[in-house]
Amino acid sequence: MNRELIFLPPETKPVLTVVIHTEEEFDWDKPHDRNSTGVEHMRHIDRAQTMFDEFGIVPNYVVDYPVASQALAIEPLKAYADSGRALIGTHLHPWVSPPYEEEVNAYNSYPGNLPRDLEAEKLRLLTEKISASFGIQPVTYLAGRYGFGPNTGKILEELGYKVDISPAVPINFCGDGGPDYSAYSSHPYWFGEQRKLLVLPGTGGYVGALRSGNTSLYKRLTHPWLRRAKLSGLVARLHLMERIRLSPEDYSEPEMRRLTRTLLGDGVRIFVFSFHSPSIHPGGTPYVQNNMELERFLDKCRRYFCYFFDTLGGTTMTPLEIRHFLEKNE
Repeated sequence: MNRELIFLPPETKPVLTVVIHTEEEFDWDKPHDRNSTGVEHMRHIDRAQTMFDEFGIVPNYVVDYPVASQALAIEPLKAYADSGRALIGTHLHPWVSPPYEEEVNAYNSYPGNLPRDLEAEKLRLLTEKISASFGIQPVTYLAGRYGFGPNTGKILEELGYKVDISPAVPINFCGDGGPDYSAYSSHPYWFGEQRKLLVLPGTGGYVGALRSGNTSLYKRLTHPWLRRAKLSGLVARLHLMERIRLSPEDYSEPEMRRLTRTLLGDGVRIFVFSFHSPSIHPGGTPYVQNNMELERFLDKCRRYFCYFFDTLGGTTMTPLEIRHFLEKNE
Protein backbone atom coordinates (compact mmCIF):
# COMPACT_ATOMS: atom_id res chain seq x y z
CA MET A 1 0.00 0.00 0.00
CA ASN A 2 1.24 3.46 -0.88
CA ARG A 3 2.27 6.10 1.61
CA GLU A 4 0.63 9.49 1.06
CA LEU A 5 3.01 12.01 2.61
CA ILE A 6 1.56 15.01 4.45
CA PHE A 7 3.22 18.40 4.03
CA LEU A 8 2.08 21.27 6.25
CA PRO A 9 2.32 25.00 5.42
CA PRO A 10 5.66 26.57 6.42
CA GLU A 11 3.92 28.91 8.89
CA THR A 12 2.61 25.93 10.89
CA LYS A 13 3.90 25.92 14.46
CA PRO A 14 6.17 22.96 15.16
CA VAL A 15 4.31 20.25 17.07
CA LEU A 16 5.92 17.87 19.54
CA THR A 17 4.36 14.59 20.56
CA VAL A 18 5.94 12.35 23.20
CA VAL A 19 5.66 8.56 22.98
CA ILE A 20 6.95 6.21 25.68
CA HIS A 21 7.71 2.55 24.90
CA THR A 22 6.17 1.28 28.13
CA GLU A 23 7.46 -2.22 28.61
CA GLU A 24 8.96 -4.89 30.84
CA GLU A 25 12.56 -4.95 32.03
CA PHE A 26 14.98 -7.27 30.23
CA ASP A 27 18.68 -7.55 29.50
CA TRP A 28 19.22 -5.92 26.11
CA ASP A 29 22.45 -7.88 25.63
CA LYS A 30 20.81 -11.29 25.95
CA PRO A 31 18.32 -13.19 23.77
CA HIS A 32 14.64 -12.44 24.28
CA ASP A 33 13.13 -14.35 27.19
CA ARG A 34 9.44 -15.07 27.84
CA ASN A 35 10.18 -15.14 31.56
CA SER A 36 11.45 -11.54 31.67
CA THR A 37 8.23 -9.75 32.57
CA GLY A 38 9.15 -7.56 35.55
CA VAL A 39 7.93 -3.97 35.72
CA GLU A 40 9.56 -2.76 38.95
CA HIS A 41 10.69 0.45 37.28
CA MET A 42 7.04 1.51 37.08
CA ARG A 43 7.27 2.38 40.78
CA HIS A 44 9.23 5.39 39.51
CA ILE A 45 7.24 6.38 36.42
CA ASP A 46 6.33 9.62 38.20
CA ARG A 47 9.87 10.80 37.39
CA ALA A 48 8.79 11.04 33.76
CA GLN A 49 5.18 12.12 34.33
CA THR A 50 6.14 14.97 36.67
CA MET A 51 8.49 16.29 34.01
CA PHE A 52 5.79 16.06 31.34
CA ASP A 53 3.34 17.87 33.60
CA GLU A 54 5.83 20.73 34.00
CA PHE A 55 5.69 21.37 30.25
CA GLY A 56 2.01 20.62 29.67
CA ILE A 57 2.88 17.50 27.68
CA VAL A 58 0.33 14.67 27.55
CA PRO A 59 2.51 11.64 26.78
CA ASN A 60 1.32 8.60 24.87
CA TYR A 61 2.30 5.55 26.93
CA VAL A 62 2.17 2.65 24.48
CA VAL A 63 2.00 -0.40 26.77
CA ASP A 64 2.79 -4.05 26.20
CA TYR A 65 1.30 -7.19 27.77
CA PRO A 66 3.41 -7.34 30.96
CA VAL A 67 2.61 -3.69 31.69
CA ALA A 68 -1.10 -4.14 30.97
CA SER A 69 -1.21 -7.22 33.22
CA GLN A 70 0.33 -6.00 36.48
CA ALA A 71 -1.21 -3.64 39.03
CA LEU A 72 2.16 -2.04 39.73
CA ALA A 73 2.10 -0.59 36.21
CA ILE A 74 -1.63 -0.26 35.65
CA GLU A 75 -2.43 1.86 38.71
CA PRO A 76 -0.23 4.91 38.02
CA LEU A 77 -0.86 4.92 34.28
CA LYS A 78 -4.62 4.60 34.72
CA ALA A 79 -4.58 7.51 37.17
CA TYR A 80 -2.69 9.65 34.64
CA ALA A 81 -5.04 8.67 31.82
CA ASP A 82 -8.21 9.14 33.88
CA SER A 83 -7.10 12.68 34.81
CA GLY A 84 -6.36 13.58 31.17
CA ARG A 85 -2.59 13.72 31.76
CA ALA A 86 -1.73 10.74 29.53
CA LEU A 87 -2.91 8.72 26.56
CA ILE A 88 -2.70 4.91 26.61
CA GLY A 89 -1.78 3.04 23.44
CA THR A 90 -0.45 -0.38 22.41
CA HIS A 91 3.07 -1.79 22.11
CA LEU A 92 3.43 -5.41 20.99
CA HIS A 93 6.43 -7.42 22.23
CA PRO A 94 5.53 -10.79 20.66
CA TRP A 95 7.73 -12.91 22.90
CA VAL A 96 5.80 -11.87 26.05
CA SER A 97 2.34 -11.62 24.45
CA PRO A 98 -0.07 -14.55 24.14
CA PRO A 99 -0.68 -16.78 22.32
CA TYR A 100 2.82 -18.19 22.78
CA GLU A 101 3.06 -20.21 19.58
CA GLU A 102 6.14 -18.92 17.76
CA GLU A 103 9.76 -19.77 18.44
CA VAL A 104 11.46 -17.04 20.47
CA ASN A 105 14.23 -15.62 18.31
CA ALA A 106 15.39 -12.32 16.82
CA TYR A 107 13.38 -12.68 13.61
CA ASN A 108 10.12 -13.35 15.45
CA SER A 109 10.74 -10.47 17.85
CA TYR A 110 9.54 -8.18 15.03
CA PRO A 111 5.75 -8.66 15.17
CA GLY A 112 5.36 -7.90 11.47
CA ASN A 113 7.37 -11.03 10.65
CA LEU A 114 4.84 -13.35 12.29
CA PRO A 115 2.22 -15.23 10.25
CA ARG A 116 -0.76 -12.94 9.70
CA ASP A 117 -3.15 -14.89 11.92
CA LEU A 118 -0.68 -15.00 14.80
CA GLU A 119 0.19 -11.29 14.60
CA ALA A 120 -3.54 -10.48 14.48
CA GLU A 121 -4.36 -12.72 17.45
CA LYS A 122 -1.56 -11.30 19.58
CA LEU A 123 -2.71 -7.79 18.78
CA ARG A 124 -6.34 -8.65 19.47
CA LEU A 125 -5.58 -10.18 22.88
CA LEU A 126 -3.28 -7.30 23.83
CA THR A 127 -5.91 -4.76 22.78
CA GLU A 128 -8.52 -6.54 24.90
CA LYS A 129 -6.14 -6.70 27.87
CA ILE A 130 -5.45 -2.98 27.66
CA SER A 131 -9.16 -2.23 27.39
CA ALA A 132 -9.91 -4.35 30.47
CA SER A 133 -7.05 -2.91 32.52
CA PHE A 134 -7.44 0.77 31.66
CA GLY A 135 -11.10 1.05 30.72
CA ILE A 136 -10.32 2.51 27.29
CA GLN A 137 -10.05 1.31 23.71
CA PRO A 138 -6.46 1.92 22.57
CA VAL A 139 -6.19 3.45 19.09
CA THR A 140 -2.46 4.29 18.86
CA TYR A 141 0.15 1.62 18.12
CA LEU A 142 3.92 1.27 18.11
CA ALA A 143 5.21 -2.14 17.04
CA GLY A 144 7.77 -3.73 19.33
CA ARG A 145 11.26 -3.34 17.85
CA TYR A 146 9.58 -1.05 15.27
CA GLY A 147 8.44 -4.22 13.51
CA PHE A 148 5.67 -3.03 11.20
CA GLY A 149 5.13 -5.76 8.60
CA PRO A 150 3.17 -6.39 5.39
CA ASN A 151 -0.01 -7.33 7.28
CA THR A 152 0.20 -4.87 10.16
CA GLY A 153 -1.69 -1.98 8.59
CA LYS A 154 -4.72 -4.07 7.68
CA ILE A 155 -4.79 -5.70 11.13
CA LEU A 156 -4.68 -2.30 12.80
CA GLU A 157 -7.55 -1.07 10.65
CA GLU A 158 -9.62 -4.16 11.52
CA LEU A 159 -9.04 -3.55 15.24
CA GLY A 160 -10.01 0.12 15.02
CA TYR A 161 -6.59 1.73 15.40
CA LYS A 162 -6.18 5.27 14.12
CA VAL A 163 -2.47 6.12 14.49
CA ASP A 164 0.68 4.06 13.98
CA ILE A 165 4.03 5.29 15.36
CA SER A 166 6.20 2.33 14.37
CA PRO A 167 8.70 3.61 11.75
CA ALA A 168 12.12 4.47 13.20
CA VAL A 169 13.63 6.90 10.69
CA PRO A 170 16.23 6.39 9.20
CA ILE A 171 17.27 3.02 10.68
CA ASN A 172 17.67 -0.25 8.79
CA PHE A 173 16.90 -3.29 10.96
CA CYS A 174 17.45 -5.84 8.17
CA GLY A 175 20.51 -7.26 9.92
CA ASP A 176 18.37 -9.62 12.00
CA GLY A 177 15.26 -9.65 9.84
CA GLY A 178 13.60 -6.36 10.72
CA PRO A 179 12.19 -3.59 8.51
CA ASP A 180 14.23 -1.00 6.64
CA TYR A 181 13.30 2.64 7.32
CA SER A 182 16.47 4.13 5.85
CA ALA A 183 14.61 5.68 2.90
CA TYR A 184 11.76 7.10 5.00
CA SER A 185 11.40 10.77 5.88
CA SER A 186 10.07 12.18 9.15
CA HIS A 187 6.96 13.55 7.44
CA PRO A 188 3.69 11.95 8.59
CA TYR A 189 1.62 10.07 6.07
CA TRP A 190 -1.73 8.42 5.46
CA PHE A 191 -1.53 4.69 4.97
CA GLY A 192 -3.90 2.03 3.71
CA GLU A 193 -6.34 1.59 0.88
CA GLN A 194 -8.88 3.94 2.48
CA ARG A 195 -6.39 6.32 4.16
CA LYS A 196 -7.71 5.26 7.57
CA LEU A 197 -4.36 5.00 9.32
CA LEU A 198 -2.20 8.02 10.14
CA VAL A 199 1.48 7.15 10.50
CA LEU A 200 3.73 9.36 12.61
CA PRO A 201 7.32 8.17 12.05
CA GLY A 202 9.67 8.37 15.00
CA THR A 203 11.64 11.49 14.13
CA GLY A 204 15.15 11.03 12.81
CA GLY A 205 17.45 11.85 9.95
CA TYR A 206 20.87 12.92 8.75
CA VAL A 207 22.44 16.22 9.73
CA GLY A 208 25.45 18.11 8.38
CA ALA A 209 27.02 19.29 5.14
CA LEU A 210 27.17 15.75 3.73
CA ARG A 211 23.63 14.78 4.70
CA SER A 212 22.43 14.60 1.09
CA GLY A 213 24.44 11.39 0.80
CA ASN A 214 21.86 9.76 3.07
CA THR A 215 22.18 6.13 4.15
CA SER A 216 24.52 5.01 1.35
CA LEU A 217 27.16 7.60 2.29
CA TYR A 218 26.63 7.03 6.01
CA LYS A 219 27.33 3.32 5.54
CA ARG A 220 30.57 4.08 3.74
CA LEU A 221 31.66 6.65 6.33
CA THR A 222 31.04 4.22 9.18
CA HIS A 223 32.76 1.27 7.52
CA PRO A 224 35.14 -0.50 9.96
CA TRP A 225 38.29 0.42 8.05
CA LEU A 226 37.33 4.11 8.08
CA ARG A 227 36.69 3.82 11.82
CA ARG A 228 40.16 2.37 12.27
CA ALA A 229 41.57 5.24 10.23
CA LYS A 230 39.69 7.61 12.56
CA LEU A 231 38.01 9.27 9.59
CA SER A 232 34.53 8.36 10.89
CA GLY A 233 35.28 10.11 14.18
CA LEU A 234 36.58 13.20 12.38
CA VAL A 235 33.42 13.43 10.25
CA ALA A 236 31.30 13.20 13.42
CA ARG A 237 33.36 15.74 15.39
CA LEU A 238 33.09 18.24 12.54
CA HIS A 239 29.34 17.54 12.32
CA LEU A 240 29.72 16.86 8.60
CA MET A 241 27.32 13.92 8.75
CA GLU A 242 25.44 12.62 11.76
CA ARG A 243 22.59 10.16 12.01
CA ILE A 244 20.37 11.38 14.86
CA ARG A 245 17.03 10.35 16.28
CA LEU A 246 14.81 12.48 18.51
CA SER A 247 15.45 10.57 21.71
CA PRO A 248 17.46 11.22 24.88
CA GLU A 249 18.64 7.61 24.58
CA ASP A 250 22.01 7.70 22.83
CA TYR A 251 21.65 11.34 21.69
CA SER A 252 22.62 14.59 23.39
CA GLU A 253 20.45 17.67 23.67
CA PRO A 254 22.64 19.63 21.19
CA GLU A 255 22.33 16.72 18.72
CA MET A 256 18.55 16.73 19.08
CA ARG A 257 18.52 20.49 18.51
CA ARG A 258 20.63 20.11 15.35
CA LEU A 259 18.25 17.46 14.06
CA THR A 260 15.22 19.63 14.80
CA ARG A 261 16.66 22.69 13.04
CA THR A 262 17.60 20.61 10.00
CA LEU A 263 14.18 18.99 9.71
CA LEU A 264 12.41 22.31 10.16
CA GLY A 265 14.40 23.50 7.15
CA ASP A 266 13.12 20.44 5.27
CA GLY A 267 9.53 21.41 6.02
CA VAL A 268 8.88 18.92 8.83
CA ARG A 269 6.45 20.36 11.38
CA ILE A 270 5.51 17.31 13.45
CA PHE A 271 8.13 15.79 15.74
CA VAL A 272 7.95 12.50 17.65
CA PHE A 273 10.14 12.36 20.79
CA SER A 274 10.45 8.94 22.41
CA PHE A 275 12.22 6.74 24.92
CA HIS A 276 11.74 3.42 26.76
CA SER A 277 10.06 3.49 30.17
CA PRO A 278 12.79 1.45 31.95
CA SER A 279 15.21 4.33 31.27
CA ILE A 280 13.63 6.24 34.17
CA HIS A 281 15.33 3.89 36.64
CA PRO A 282 19.07 3.07 36.79
CA GLY A 283 19.86 -0.29 35.25
CA GLY A 284 16.62 -0.45 33.28
CA THR A 285 18.25 0.13 29.88
CA PRO A 286 21.83 0.52 28.61
CA TYR A 287 21.25 4.29 28.44
CA VAL A 288 20.80 4.85 32.19
CA GLN A 289 23.03 2.76 34.44
CA ASN A 290 23.35 4.90 37.59
CA ASN A 291 21.83 7.90 39.36
CA MET A 292 24.18 10.37 37.69
CA GLU A 293 23.17 9.12 34.25
CA LEU A 294 19.51 9.32 35.29
CA GLU A 295 19.91 12.98 36.22
CA ARG A 296 21.64 13.70 32.91
CA PHE A 297 18.92 11.82 31.05
CA LEU A 298 16.07 13.81 32.62
CA ASP A 299 18.02 17.05 32.23
CA LYS A 300 18.44 16.38 28.49
CA CYS A 301 14.69 16.00 28.18
CA ARG A 302 13.95 19.21 30.09
CA ARG A 303 16.49 21.26 28.14
CA TYR A 304 15.16 19.98 24.82
CA PHE A 305 11.57 20.76 25.83
CA CYS A 306 12.64 24.29 26.81
CA TYR A 307 14.27 24.67 23.40
CA PHE A 308 11.26 23.37 21.50
CA PHE A 309 8.63 25.41 23.33
CA ASP A 310 10.53 28.59 24.28
CA THR A 311 13.07 29.06 21.50
CA LEU A 312 11.07 27.58 18.62
CA GLY A 313 7.64 28.63 19.90
CA GLY A 314 6.38 25.09 19.42
CA THR A 315 3.32 23.42 20.83
CA THR A 316 2.45 19.89 21.96
CA MET A 317 -0.27 17.44 20.96
CA THR A 318 -1.00 13.77 21.46
CA PRO A 319 -0.95 11.54 18.37
CA LEU A 320 -4.76 11.58 18.36
CA GLU A 321 -4.85 15.38 18.54
CA ILE A 322 -2.42 15.50 15.63
CA ARG A 323 -4.75 13.28 13.63
CA HIS A 324 -7.71 15.57 14.36
CA PHE A 325 -5.57 18.60 13.49
CA LEU A 326 -4.53 17.12 10.13
CA GLU A 327 -8.08 16.06 9.24
CA LYS A 328 -9.38 19.53 10.05
CA ASN A 329 -6.72 21.20 7.92
CA GLU A 330 -7.00 18.99 4.83
